[in-house]
Amino acid sequence: MFKKFIKAVGGKGSQPAPAGGNATADKGGASRSGKPARSPKNSASTAPNTHKNPHVSHDKSDRSRSRKKSAAAPVAEESWSLSDFKVPEEAGKTRFHDLGLPDSVMRGIHKLGFSYCTPIQAESLPAALRGRDTIGQAQTGTGKSAAFLLTILNRLLTDVPEERFASEPRALVVAPTRELALQIGKDAEGLARYTGLNIVTIVGGMDYEKQKKQLRNHVVDILVATPGRLIDFMRSEDVFLDQVDVLVLDEADRMLDMGFIPDVRRIVRATPPKGDRQTLLFSATFNYDVRILIDQWTDDPLQVVIEPEQVATDRVEQRCYLIADSDKYDLLKKVLDDEQPERCIVFANRRDLTRNLCDKLNKQGHKAVLLSGEVSQDKRIKTLEKFREGKVNVMVATDVAGRGIHVDGVSHVINYTLPEDPEDYVHRIGRTGRAGAKGVSISFISEDDAFVLPDLEKYLGMKLPLTQP
Repeated sequence: MFKKFIKAVGGKGSQPAPAGGNATADKGGASRSGKPARSPKNSASTAPNTHKNPHVSHDKSDRSRSRKKSAAAPVAEESWSLSDFKVPEEAGKTRFHDLGLPDSVMRGIHKLGFSYCTPIQAESLPAALRGRDTIGQAQTGTGKSAAFLLTILNRLLTDVPEERFASEPRALVVAPTRELALQIGKDAEGLARYTGLNIVTIVGGMDYEKQKKQLRNHVVDILVATPGRLIDFMRSEDVFLDQVDVLVLDEADRMLDMGFIPDVRRIVRATPPKGDRQTLLFSATFNYDVRILIDQWTDDPLQVVIEPEQVATDRVEQRCYLIADSDKYDLLKKVLDDEQPERCIVFANRRDLTRNLCDKLNKQGHKAVLLSGEVSQDKRIKTLEKFREGKVNVMVATDVAGRGIHVDGVSHVINYTLPEDPEDYVHRIGRTGRAGAKGVSISFISEDDAFVLPDLEKYLGMKLPLTQP
């Protein structure tokens, strides 16, 4: 391993919250342990709203990391001030204005059209912005990505090191699937639009050499990655994690289910100790295995819980049709013809079934696309763009699309087959009813599907309405 030389710029002592953050206490006090909230390392005396240029040069004689000049400058567009972003105070709602975020971040929020925090953002951000570890139980569609991304942006902009090296991200987000990682990367770029921070996303199935150049030739502020591809670049010493200030582990339960935890353990070990970094962990459930990870990887975390049944039922009309398996396709065709959904995702459990459904729908006049594990990553990206842009209005998918896919305007979700895992049902129907809109979930329940109903209803805490079509 190459020895590294870098200019020291401070330590990690406890001090007041950085300028630009929220200095109020948690609902329960400073912290449950009684110690002050952990302050960022290398704290600057002021909180700039643009990214300070680090020093760089190419010299690989003594180390594999090379100095580089700064990340891109903030986007130069028309003048803007916080006074251009007016949001009235409203009882029971938290405004982004109330959080003391840097102006460059507020401008990105304004550009995206956000005004008030979602419940998980309102509950987690005040403490997270002060540097406290946070664990959140929430599904996709609750705004958790923005919660941890805003925490990252605030930290990076209020704590600027004097010197940076290529291949050394200051914030790392690990996600279990390519689609989720790409979505997080896109969300980060939107929020960071006016900050000058550099976001790099690395996932499997895409151009390895291109991703390698992004890591080696530029200062990386925020790295979003899937575990396998990140391990690849760690092995080749194209990325180093010892300067990570903020570590985010998204959908920890999913990473457990997919067998990624050994890789994630290796990744976490490559970052600073948990007392010297801020860790944000999100999961759909806090089961026993997830709790073990929380204990190992976080330091006195704040816990925020958004109940899954709230997510599932608040804004989504759920219909369930009892039907023979042989009649499902005819019912699918009738629903699409009668309701003319703006955008509809049809979920099925098997790749071959999704492929056959997509082919039949296209032959019968519907504009449908396929998203499953057998579709290459490049094609998946193009498929999602077609769906987002409205060039097609039906996407037939396995649960590869159930998590981490954000497409505005999904009016209907159809469960052609019920998932075996109740959590996947919540993730599926969470593709609709987003951003305050209403949505419709329709489930086709044959004799085989009926076996999962008891566990599903127990998980939701409600009886599903069962009718004949």
